[in-house]
Amino acid sequence: MILSIEQVSISSREKRLVDNVSLSIREGEWCALVGQSGSGKTLLSQAIGQILSPNLQVEGKILFKEEDLLSLSQKQMRTIRGQKLSYIFQDYQGSFTPFRTIGQHFEEYQKAHDILDAKMRKLKSMDALGSVGLDEALYNRYPFQLSGGQLQRVSIAMALLLSPDLLIADEVTTALDSVSGHKVLELLARRQKEIGCAILFITHDWRHVRRYATRLAVMKEGKIVESGGKHRILDHPQHEYTKQLIQAAPTLRRGLPSGLQEVENV
Repeated sequence: MILSIEQVSISSREKRLVDNVSLSIREGEWCALVGQSGSGKTLLSQAIGQILSPNLQVEGKILFKEEDLLSLSQKQMRTIRGQKLSYIFQDYQGSFTPFRTIGQHFEEYQKAHDILDAKMRKLKSMDALGSVGLDEALYNRYPFQLSGGQLQRVSIAMALLLSPDLLIADEVTTALDSVSGHKVLELLARRQKEIGCAILFITHDWRHVRRYATRLAVMKEGKIVESGGKHRILDHPQHEYTKQLIQAAPTLRRGLPSGLQEVENV
């Protein structure tokens, strides 16, 4: 297993927000974590990288390649984040400083991970932009000069720049229209195959789960109520809450949404 979450609980002063959760992800696997807003999905993902709010307390173990991340210092975690464990956030636009170019963002990201050769940083940045289908000219542009789909592609390029073993993607299509969202996920699926990383995919969209996930877990009120292979759960859900979510979801049809075949660019 690349990641084993063992009996993890997350609490504030007032209440327990995530309750005794266990979840495992294999190398190269696309694991979807599904549930309604407020179910604890994002909190659990933030606990993995130790980026939770400091007023929250975490109990249990989070084993990443058999090393307990919860036992590491912030200095040790900064080495792991980006190189071995990377994030794409729902608020991807908030990850960019408006008055720094895309190239400057790539520069700072690499410097933070001790890539000190300037020519190497530029080359890796250009390769990363090309890997997500973006023109090299975007290197000198500012975030506000890019469309939402382009900026999300830049987020993916940066998150996968150092070929992490695990990528955590938190509601990465929420701020995009359906066409752009589909294209971004197709790109992410292609890059995953090229790099071989595992993905923890946090979503509430069952259509994306059906198309991309291999396994999934369902969260309700801070607990995982059902987990297993995608087809087993989608075709034969056992828990009443899972049944309700699937029944309430839009049609879980396979293939592209209508009209997407004609769309070439995000």
